[in-house]
Amino acid sequence: AAATLLFYLYAVLNGVVFSSIFVVYDLGSIAYTFFITAGVFGAMSVYGMVTKNDMTKFGSYCIMGLFGLIIASVVNIFVASSTLDWIISLFGVALFIGLTAWDTQKIKSAAYVTDPSQTGKLATIGALSLYLDFINLFLYLLRIFGGRSND
Repeated sequence: AAATLLFYLYAVLNGVVFSSIFVVYDLGSIAYTFFITAGVFGAMSVYGMVTKNDMTKFGSYCIMGLFGLIIASVVNIFVASSTLDWIISLFGVALFIGLTAWDTQKIKSAAYVTDPSQTGKLATIGALSLYLDFINLFLYLLRIFGGRSND
């Protein structure tokens, strides 16, 4: 119950914080990017669910890539390179596409071995993982496709 409450609190907090994108980006580009994100996320989640390939090693590389992405983003705060920002955005999209498939497979695998009394916890943790994948994928795609508002 506490994990579920924290998940909902986190989702509301993200909604408030991310509402600022409506000030920065055009509504059309937000909608366009959202539908692209939903399609890519859905496709990769289905792939993660149905693939027979073990993505465990791939997930480890994605986690290492995530650390690299964070470091590059912090460096770019100080360097302010538009080229590095473009590379970070493209790498972020690729990374969260991979993480979506990996997280889906990880949740599926955990569901087979989890005690039925613990499925609520697994569902909450899995939902949070996939929620973070979706939000980050959306934000990186918005950096690529988003048209800035002229207001």
